[in-house]
Amino acid sequence: MQSINMKTAMKWLTAEQALKFLGVRPQTLYANVSRGRIRAKSDPADSRRSLYNGNDVARLAERRSGRRPAETVATQAIGWGDPVLASGISTVANGRLWYRGRDAMELAESATLEEVAALLWETTAVHVHADPVTAKSAPAGTPIGLLLSALSERAGIDPPSRGRSLAVLKSEAEIMFGRLLAASLGTVTARLDLPVHTRLAKAWRKPQAQDILRRTLVLLADHELNASTFAVRVAASTGASLSACLLAGLATLTGPLHGGAARALSSLLDAARQTGANEAMREWLQRGEPLPAFGHPLYPGGDPRAIALMRHFKLSGMFLAVRMAAEDLTGEPPNVDFALAALADAFGLPRQAPFVIFALSRSVGWIAHALEQIAAGQLIRPRARYVGPALAKEHT
Repeated sequence: MQSINMKTAMKWLTAEQALKFLGVRPQTLYANVSRGRIRAKSDPADSRRSLYNGNDVARLAERRSGRRPAETVATQAIGWGDPVLASGISTVANGRLWYRGRDAMELAESATLEEVAALLWETTAVHVHADPVTAKSAPAGTPIGLLLSALSERAGIDPPSRGRSLAVLKSEAEIMFGRLLAASLGTVTARLDLPVHTRLAKAWRKPQAQDILRRTLVLLADHELNASTFAVRVAASTGASLSACLLAGLATLTGPLHGGAARALSSLLDAARQTGANEAMREWLQRGEPLPAFGHPLYPGGDPRAIALMRHFKLSGMFLAVRMAAEDLTGEPPNVDFALAALADAFGLPRQAPFVIFALSRSVGWIAHALEQIAAGQLIRPRARYVGPALAKEHT
């Protein structure tokens, strides 16, 4: 690996230069582009080649050589870095996801979302109620819009969380989850004793999807401090209402780099149908766009949630072709976003099903994090590292 001086770092590098500086294989370079760690663009002199951002290459080279000053460590902690908050809810360790010390993949073999909610919320049982006001009439709109509307309506009238008991907040959380379920489906099945995965299968008229829905809901319930969960905790740290905390998480989830991965994958699949999987993948990477639904910084050996889900259904031809092309070009295996889109395709679920499943499931984790942050009673207020114009001299 060769060091990069500041002059070199400002340049756009060829693949050969980037590989020389990093001391890695081409697959690793493409994987870093896919993960968004290295920006890439087409070479103006030859559209068949890509150029790689020298600053990004320099930063990765520094990390690989171990030269990480305190300021760099602090800055990078906010992006896939070291933990920034203490939490007893979930963690990723040894290539596995754990919920309060229990293996999430093992839980997915038999548990329901309600049982996982009880575990994460530290309560004996969770009952998902229907909100009668929401259930009476099904408003028009997309599931995303309906979920946002349901939470924003409550956020304006629900009392702040600060000073309220956790027992009361947990009871309120059950009702709130029922509202989200009603809003996401536009209605609620009459049998309120049915688990969430069964209600989803009935609403979508896909009884054969019950078990895979149950497994998916369990595996997506929480994933430590991802972007939406961090947004929830920031809101909770201010004493905002539980509904406002969930609104912060849901709004963050709508971003294309978080909950929008399934939509980006859909675009990639459309391109693959037109030009072929390998060509579509190469063009995607040459534009410098992170490859959606492949690889995960926390799971270098492969996302165990995706592995656990894809054991239970077969990939359609195009999903299989895209998976093979991505793994061949980048060495990155599919993550849970790919598995979620693939299972929706395999079971003929509605187009918005991946987002609905993700949002409903993750709201369980959001509630757990909100409750934990409320109990901590501490405001989250990081400092900024100023990089703007030089400060004006004080007048004398």
